[in-house]
Amino acid sequence: MTAPPPTPADPSPTNGMDSAVLVRQSGRLAADLRALVGFLPERVDEAWRRLSGDGDGDGDAMFRSVCLLGDGDSLHAGTAAEAAFERLAGLTCEVQPAQRFLGYHVRGAAPDTLVVAVSASGRTERVLQGVARARSRGLCTLGISGSATSPLAEGADAHITVGLPDPEPSPGVRTHQASLVALLLLALRAAESTRGADWAARTRAELLAVADGVAVTEAAVRERASAWGGTLTDAPVIAVLGTGPAEGTAGYAAAKLVEGAGVLAYGRDLEEWWHVERFAAPLDAPVVVLAPPGPARERALELADRALDLGRRVALVTPAEGTGYLDDRIVALPVHGTTREEFAPLLYQPFAAHLAFGIARALGRSPFQKHRPTGPALR
Repeated sequence: MTAPPPTPADPSPTNGMDSAVLVRQSGRLAADLRALVGFLPERVDEAWRRLSGDGDGDGDAMFRSVCLLGDGDSLHAGTAAEAAFERLAGLTCEVQPAQRFLGYHVRGAAPDTLVVAVSASGRTERVLQGVARARSRGLCTLGISGSATSPLAEGADAHITVGLPDPEPSPGVRTHQASLVALLLLALRAAESTRGADWAARTRAELLAVADGVAVTEAAVRERASAWGGTLTDAPVIAVLGTGPAEGTAGYAAAKLVEGAGVLAYGRDLEEWWHVERFAAPLDAPVVVLAPPGPARERALELADRALDLGRRVALVTPAEGTGYLDDRIVALPVHGTTREEFAPLLYQPFAAHLAFGIARALGRSPFQKHRPTGPALR
C-alpha cells in the first residue's frame, strides 16, 4: 500500500497534534487490520479459556447473552459488532453506554451474561465502575483495552490487549478499529463451540481478506472526502446515517467530525432521522448516508435521494460499482471490496477521518479544539 500523499500543514499545530494526524492514522488501517487478525486470535482464545475456568480443556465458556459496555468510540464499536454476536455466535447481545449500564442495566442482567467492557485507554471511569459493579453481582467480565497493565486489565476477570505499535495522540482512528476487530474475533470464538474450529478458521480468513478492501477504499476516498469536507465549513451540523452494523459506523464517523474538526455532528439510525431530524433547519445541512449491501441498502439509497430533494447536501458511502447510477448532485464515497455484513463496518469507516481532516484544514482547526488559546474543553 502506498503512503498517503503529503498534506498541507495545519495552520496552528502549536500543541503537537495537527489535523493531519487523521490522515496518518487512516493510512495505517489496512496494515493494522492484517496485524490484528494475526496476533489477536490467540489472545482472544486465552481470555475465553480463562472465563471458562478450564485452561487445559476446550475452553467452551457457556454464556447465553453478552453485554457490550463502553463510551464514545468504544460504544460505537460495540454497536458495529452487535450483529456478529447475534448472527454468528447466536448470543443475545445488548450494547450499553457505561452510565446507563451502571445505573440501570446491571441490576437486571441474567447470571449467564458476559459483560465485555471496551476502553482504548483502559481508564474510562464509568466503564471501570461498570466492571466492578458487574463483578460484585457475580457476572463474568472481560476487558478490551490497549494495555495489559491498564486498570481495566487489572479489574476484569479476563482481558484482551489490543495495543498497536507507534501510537500518537489523536482522535481514535486506529484504536477504534482495534477495538472493533477484537470484538469481532471474540464473537467468532464464542461461535466456535457450535460451528466448529474449521468454520472459525475460515471466517477469520474472511476477516483478514477485508484488509485488501480497506487499503483500496482508504486510497479511493482520501481526496474525495477531504475535498467535500472543505465545502462544509458553513454547516452548523452534520448528520451521519446508518442502520444495523452501519449505525455503529455512523456514530464513530460523527465522533471523528466532532473530535477532529470541532463541528457538531451526530450519528443516527436511518429511519429515525427521516422520522424526526429531516424537519430541522437549515434545509441544506449535510447528510452522510451509509449504504452497505444488506437488508437496509434499498432504504438507504431511497433516503439519500429524498434528502437531496429536501435540499440537503448529500454524500453516499456505497460500493464502488454502483456509483455510476447516482444522481450527479450526490457525492459518492466509493467502497471497494465485499464481505459479510458483520464485517462491513471495517470497509465503510475509512472516509470518516478524511472528511474530518478536510473540514479541519479548511477551518484552521486542530483536534479536540487545541487550536484555541484556552485549549481543549475541560474533561
